[in-house]
Amino acid sequence: MSSAVSSHLPYLHDVIGIIGDGGITSDQFADGLTAAEPALEAVRKQYTDGALPLLHLPERRDDMADMERLAVHLSKDATDIVVLGIGGSSLGAKALAQLAFDATPAQSHAEPRVHFFENLDPHTFERALTALDLRTTRFLLVSKSGGTAEPLMQAHAAKAALEAAGGGSDLAHHFAAITEPTDNAVRRFVEGLGGPVIEHDPGVGGRFSVLSNVGLLPAMLLGLDVVAIREGAARVLAPVLSGADARDVAPAAGAAMQVALANHAGAAASVILAYSDRLERFGLWYRQLWAESLGKDGQGTIPATGIGPVDQHSQLQLYLAGPADKAYTVMSVGSAGAGPRVTTTDAALDYLNGKTMGDLLDAEYRATVETLKANNRPVRTIDIPVLDETAMGALLMHFMLETIIAAHLMGVDPFDQPAVEEGKILARQYLGEM
Repeated sequence: MSSAVSSHLPYLHDVIGIIGDGGITSDQFADGLTAAEPALEAVRKQYTDGALPLLHLPERRDDMADMERLAVHLSKDATDIVVLGIGGSSLGAKALAQLAFDATPAQSHAEPRVHFFENLDPHTFERALTALDLRTTRFLLVSKSGGTAEPLMQAHAAKAALEAAGGGSDLAHHFAAITEPTDNAVRRFVEGLGGPVIEHDPGVGGRFSVLSNVGLLPAMLLGLDVVAIREGAARVLAPVLSGADARDVAPAAGAAMQVALANHAGAAASVILAYSDRLERFGLWYRQLWAESLGKDGQGTIPATGIGPVDQHSQLQLYLAGPADKAYTVMSVGSAGAGPRVTTTDAALDYLNGKTMGDLLDAEYRATVETLKANNRPVRTIDIPVLDETAMGALLMHFMLETIIAAHLMGVDPFDQPAVEEGKILARQYLGEM
């Protein structure tokens, strides 16, 4: 099957290449595209009748004022802002944050610094509360339901630390929240302190919320262009809404490819290998999106993520010579010519002489793709000439739509997570027994 380039994504060149015995036939891919047409029609209907508010987020601007109000509240006299959320309440924001940090979002030199304490590790959180200047630290609590145990535990711990440090009379300035418009624990906590709360749209699931205030308020705090993020998402959605055929809709083609590979080529895993540090957290966002949306009724494939070239060194041996049970998406960000240029007189390093660091990264990216192809591994490449807010918005919308369409092809509901809820109930039972 020859590669097909989606011409309607000016910021993303999405190339699907399905190669040799490790992939699927042209007929199988065509059948997948045909099966995707009802999914596209369902998306168009959900847009028209408003049943899926996610689809209207790219065009919304009426929620910007509330985000700006909370951004001003959190930033006033602040050196540090701590985002308390987990899963969909944090991963999308962290993916966007890497555009500002240009690397792993652990520290930012600009103030206020934005931190994400997503995982519930008591040692990490205690060290953070000790290291931060609590007088100038603010906390943004994010929970769709308002009852998520992990950020609530962190928020109460932060409140206790502030009170112990003598800031108990000024807690309203230290807290804000995003949660549903219901009487819930998050709302009662923040409003009880006098802090502001803005609404999490009840119709937008957590792992699909990155284009809402959940993802965009932290992006705004980091100085990112949140309108451009939504504009990028709108560009990906536009062909769907205009009635384009599945073959001309990159997310539909991607879903058809992924599901056909699972059904006909034994692809039990979906691997994303991105050649950019700035896409590390994007991979983690994708991992939750794909796993939690599709892993139902015996369906779904295992999402695996990595960063090149480091994971090229650690994982490629398995990918090339291990089980042929994976579909690969290899992503690059225009790196050729970028970074420091090397000059050396060492004859053994002549291949590096005059080359930039980005040249080496680009060569390794292309070599990985070609090596996977040569070993009959099914490969899709996504080339991003410039990774900016528009491109990231396009990427996020692409993979949300691809997931929704894949769910249709698998016959599962992408918006629930019954197994996860079962675990939450049991955890609360164990707490009650302590």
